[in-house]
Amino acid sequence: MDKVEENIRRLLDGQAIDDGQEFCDFSLEEQNEATVAKGIAPSASPDYVPVVKSTVTYIVVGILINSDGEVLMMQEAKSSCAGQWYLPAGRIERGEDIEEAVKREVLEETGLEMEPTTLLMVECASGTWYRFVITGNVIGGKLKTPQNADSESLQAKWVKNVGELSLRANDIHTIIERGRCFHSRGLDEPWHANLMPVLRPHHKLLLRLVVCIRKRSNNRIHILLSEKTEVHVPVCEINPLRNLHSTLKKFMTEIFGADLPPHKPHGLLNVEHSGKPEGVNDGLCLTMLVSFRKPLEEVGIIDKYTWLEISKPLGDDLLARLPKNMTLPLHVIR
Repeated sequence: MDKVEENIRRLLDGQAIDDGQEFCDFSLEEQNEATVAKGIAPSASPDYVPVVKSTVTYIVVGILINSDGEVLMMQEAKSSCAGQWYLPAGRIERGEDIEEAVKREVLEETGLEMEPTTLLMVECASGTWYRFVITGNVIGGKLKTPQNADSESLQAKWVKNVGELSLRANDIHTIIERGRCFHSRGLDEPWHANLMPVLRPHHKLLLRLVVCIRKRSNNRIHILLSEKTEVHVPVCEINPLRNLHSTLKKFMTEIFGADLPPHKPHGLLNVEHSGKPEGVNDGLCLTMLVSFRKPLEEVGIIDKYTWLEISKPLGDDLLARLPKNMTLPLHVIR
C-alpha cells in the first residue's frame, strides 16, 4: 500500500497521482443503469465527450490586488455590456491550458503581464461549465488606457472601492472578497499552499474522492479505496446535465448505500487539466476531500470498496486539511 500513500501525499501537495491509466468506477453508462433500475429515464448520453467551446465551457478569472489593496478591473468593450466593469476574464480557447488562458486574458484586457501563483476558487454550473479563479503577481506590461482601447476592453485601472463602478454582473463580489482575504491573511493564518492546475490530460470529466474516516477502536485515520480493478482512490464520471452536488451524492450512494451517513465535502485538493493536444483531451479531473462524522465501525460500504488504515503522519496531514481555507473552495452555482 506504499503506492497508495504516496498518491495521497501527492494529492495533498496538489500534484497528480502517479497512475498509468485513467480510472473510472462509476461511468455515465453505469449511472444511467442505476437510474433506470429506479424507474427513472436517464438524463445524459453515455457517449458524452467534453469538447472545449462546444460541449464544455471553461472560464478563467484573474484576481490581482496591489500593495494598496486595489483590485485590477477592466472596462468592457463588447456591445452587450460596453462601458461596464468586470474582472479580467474569458473562455479558455481550444488547445489552451488554464494557466495560459488566464495570462492571455489579463494581458489582452488590462495590458499587464501576470504571473499566476495559485487557484483561489473553482465554480461550476451543471456539469459542463467551470470557472477557475486565479491570483498572482504583475510582472510587466503597461496598464491599458482609453487611448489603447480595442475589441478586448476600453481600459483598465486599479480600483479601491468596486462598489462605485457599474459592474457587468455582481457575481464577482464573492471572488473579490476571496482575493482580499487571501492577500491580507496573516502569516500564522491557516491556508492551503499555493495550488496551480496540474498539466495532466483527461478525455472525460471526472470527480476523484479522497474520503477519510476515523476508526474508533484505535483512533487511526482510514481512507476509502476502490478494488474494482487496480486498487485506487475512487473516481466517477461527472454527469454533464447535473450539478456536482448531484454527482457526488449519487457516487457516495453507490458506494455506501441509500442510507448514506452524514459526511462533509471540504473542497478540492487538486485540479487536473491539459488542453493539449488540441481537441483530444478536453476533460478534467477534480479531486475532492470528504470526511465522515461517524466512526468507521458505523459506516458500511458496498462490495468493490474497502477502507485502508494509513500511517499516523499521513493521517495527521489529512486531518490538517479539514479546516476552512485548507482546501480549494468549490462553489456549485446550480
